[in-house]
Amino acid sequence: MPSSGHRLRDVEHHPLLTGDDSYDSAASSPAEADAADRVWFIRDGCGMTCAVLTWLLVLYADFVVTFVMLLPSKDFWYSVVNGVVFNCLAVLALSSHLRTMLTDPGAVPKGNATKEYMESLQLKPGEVIYKCPKCCCVKPERAHHCSICKRCIRKMDHHCPWVNNCVGEKNQRFFVLFTMYIALASVHALVLCGLQFIACVRGQWTECSDFSPPVTVILLIFLCLEGLLFFTFTAVMFGTQIHSICNDETEIERLKSEKPTWERRLRWEGMKSVFGGPPSLLWMNPFVGFRFRRLQTRPRKGAPEFSV
Repeated sequence: MPSSGHRLRDVEHHPLLTGDDSYDSAASSPAEADAADRVWFIRDGCGMTCAVLTWLLVLYADFVVTFVMLLPSKDFWYSVVNGVVFNCLAVLALSSHLRTMLTDPGAVPKGNATKEYMESLQLKPGEVIYKCPKCCCVKPERAHHCSICKRCIRKMDHHCPWVNNCVGEKNQRFFVLFTMYIALASVHALVLCGLQFIACVRGQWTECSDFSPPVTVILLIFLCLEGLLFFTFTAVMFGTQIHSICNDETEIERLKSEKPTWERRLRWEGMKSVFGGPPSLLWMNPFVGFRFRRLQTRPRKGAPEFSV
């Protein structure tokens, strides 16, 4: 729907609309302002299953660490210190997971490629902007369409089923924290498993746990396997994310070998852009910026998120 002063093309690559000129859904209309204040949740069966499985595995690890290894221990301070540390890591990891899953990753409003919006951009005559033919939106620079979220996502890195969401401009920080805390919790669990095996071998198996020796061995073996798998996966993802942030390049841009049409940020500038502000302990806090929202279970037809 071109106007007299510019051209609109139905292509998905090399958009000319920059992030500074991006569409502001909060300021355009009451309906769009309401849309901007929704709790984001993707109704994808595979993603929801993976997200629930993630929580169950973390809770299983917490159960084994607390009730199989720490509570039966005769060393009071050993139990208290390790219990506090592991449970803090688990809470921070699950909180980061929730915020990654329920935070809008940077979705471009659907159907904003209207004549009124084109005129509000004040484009120069002959300038070409690009529209996504799948969600009928004007694509900002570095935005990509996600077939699962059914939206164009600003600075989309990838869609992760384990958090049931895309990792994009607004929630990458929480995804990085999630992978970091899961990796740390996995290392801690593996160390505790090793110490528990040593203690049980040196002493009596019937005294090192409140469970029977066969059950204790099975629970510890499963926890070791879980810890190794989780640590390998999350450590690799954490390193990949930090590398992408420092290079100011998303995983999709790297895989597609897209030539940067934007001015790349320096390493610390990229980190400050993602985590917000200069380096501080607040970078490690997944609760920064959190506010309660009233959730109403009235999903709109065709929309991937619930409303507030």
